[in-house]
Amino acid sequence: MKKSQALTLFDLVERLSLLTRADLRQAGTAQGLQPVHLQVLFYLNQANRFSNTPQALTEYLGLTKGTVSQTVLVLARRRLITRYADPRDGRVVRLILTEGGTTLLKTLSAGGAWRDIVQTASPARVTSAVVVLRQVLAQVQAQSGKRTFGVCATCRHNQRLGPRTYFCGLMQEKLSSPEVRRICREHAPPLALEPDLGRASAA
Repeated sequence: MKKSQALTLFDLVERLSLLTRADLRQAGTAQGLQPVHLQVLFYLNQANRFSNTPQALTEYLGLTKGTVSQTVLVLARRRLITRYADPRDGRVVRLILTEGGTTLLKTLSAGGAWRDIVQTASPARVTSAVVVLRQVLAQVQAQSGKRTFGVCATCRHNQRLGPRTYFCGLMQEKLSSPEVRRICREHAPPLALEPDLGRASAA
């Protein structure tokens, strides 16, 4: 990819990000919430049972522990999330959406406009765009030492046991079909798909 094309792609992604954040601010204002509050709700709605902790939120959103703590407190007071101690390790705090939190996300219809717009493009072009953006994201995450937070179905630790049953080799636990579609803090891409940082640097 030429340098000018790379910069154009960066500008497009940045512009889309700005517009998305603006929409998020508007949606939050109507609910008396800040964008960060909605970001936490969106994350918890996607996270699997190994990744619904304040620490995972801190890493995924790139926020400070203090900001995440205050945000969780606000959402708990609004009864949009519930906090509970992990049954295996009482020192670990788990977070889940309440019925109110789930209902709120449904009213926001996040991504609805995106789906409608993207459907106007050909499936081949959409696939190409997804491949490119995933490659760029993987490189950025690898170079900065960030976790990938990918879905279980694309993780090297995921093993298929049957038509609807899976097993996580890292956590040593069975996973259901719906669970492998959720994002995980412990996600690791298949070895064959890991970014080649040496080659990327040379380019």
